[in-house]
Amino acid sequence: MIPATSFAGKRVSLFGLGGSGIATAHALIAGGADILAWDDNPDSVAKAAAAGIATGDLRGADWSRFAAFVLSPGVPLTHPKPHWTVELARGAGVEGVGDIELFCRERIQRAPSSPFIAITGTNGKSTTTALTAHILKSAGRDTQMGGNIGRAIMTLDPPEPERHYAVECSSYQIDLAPSINPTAGILLNLTPDHLDRHGTMAHYSSIKERLVAGSDTAIIGVDDSWCAQIADRLERAGRQVIRISKRLPLTDGYFAEGTNLMEAVDGRYSRVAFLEGIGSLRGQHNAQNALAAIAACLRVGLELGEIQAGLESFPGLAHRMEQVGRKDHVLFVNDSKATNADAAAPALSSFNRIYWIAGGLPKEGGIEPLRGFFPRIAKAYLIGEAAPAFSATLGEAVPYEISGTLAAAVEHAAHDAASDTGGEAVVLLSPACASFDQFKNFEVRGEAFRQAATAIDGVKPIGGPR
Repeated sequence: MIPATSFAGKRVSLFGLGGSGIATAHALIAGGADILAWDDNPDSVAKAAAAGIATGDLRGADWSRFAAFVLSPGVPLTHPKPHWTVELARGAGVEGVGDIELFCRERIQRAPSSPFIAITGTNGKSTTTALTAHILKSAGRDTQMGGNIGRAIMTLDPPEPERHYAVECSSYQIDLAPSINPTAGILLNLTPDHLDRHGTMAHYSSIKERLVAGSDTAIIGVDDSWCAQIADRLERAGRQVIRISKRLPLTDGYFAEGTNLMEAVDGRYSRVAFLEGIGSLRGQHNAQNALAAIAACLRVGLELGEIQAGLESFPGLAHRMEQVGRKDHVLFVNDSKATNADAAAPALSSFNRIYWIAGGLPKEGGIEPLRGFFPRIAKAYLIGEAAPAFSATLGEAVPYEISGTLAAAVEHAAHDAASDTGGEAVVLLSPACASFDQFKNFEVRGEAFRQAATAIDGVKPIGGPR
């Protein structure tokens, strides 16, 4: 735990008593703060009280006594309207912060030289954070990973000069971290997301920009216009900017040329790393993730040899293009995290002979946006509520069957892929749907796929995340 000493001896209000909220409350208490916590869910309040956290309805609190208001990131600040606690805090002139801000303040107090890599973007945050942490750990660095992935940030070990942090930051968390100041800040990409909470794309983009604007070094993917403009704006303001691209040769920065990862200096190119043969980092989207991790790890002092070794040993993330097993020429890939068409596109773009398991609780738009990948699909195996609609979209473009259940789909796809003579065949679960019609969540669905695949006679499990 990181005791939040920046509010020692001060009274602090806290709203949101989920996992990260309770962790933050304990960190504040450990740091000497006098807190009053609340949640709209009575069960969460009861759980916090049982854990020794002082609770009380903030509607009746004396806000003039609070030095700060600590808010969980899931609570609306602006859209569709501010939460009632936000309005009370603003009315009383009380500063609102989140757990990332508490971490940043503790780092500055305890060990300002502690290497801090913060990662944001619409897509790829978790993979890039996990990859960065893995490279650091495999190189023997004292490494902590958390934030919007894995552990709540205040449950990590306290900052020390040689302790490295890889922290995933959502837009909600950045919005509550006014002094965020990473050693290296990564902004991967921007596409419309969470606009119900941020109102407009311009507002969403401005929040993401804060992370790199506060960084000693801003590492920015420039393959979309929003990020390209941010890079140009920060550079004009005198910030140190490193551009990355998964497809564009750059004059300066890092870019992908197939599976080769290149550095450009004044228009002259050299290879710094490669992804050939690294199954956990297939696809252009992972090239972008790897480029960002490379730039950040170089910034905090790693050597290229250490970085390449980390890339080659990276196991990937569970349920995100996770290689779970192989039988002869058939590879089984769990991409259960792909809960809509856009999320399924990276996996479909990464393989050439796909036996595609898709379906579940459908999202708006269905799989029509994936039509460009249909030539890669040898056959589709449709499950869940979406099966009839998906079959209509596939029509005569892709052979398909309505398998109904995931277990049947895995069995039939494995049988058909085994007879494929066109090279590597991939049995891919990338549902383009939510899981709730058949499974509790995408993790349970992915685990069911993993178990069904590895239970097939002759399938050898591939070591990876569990």
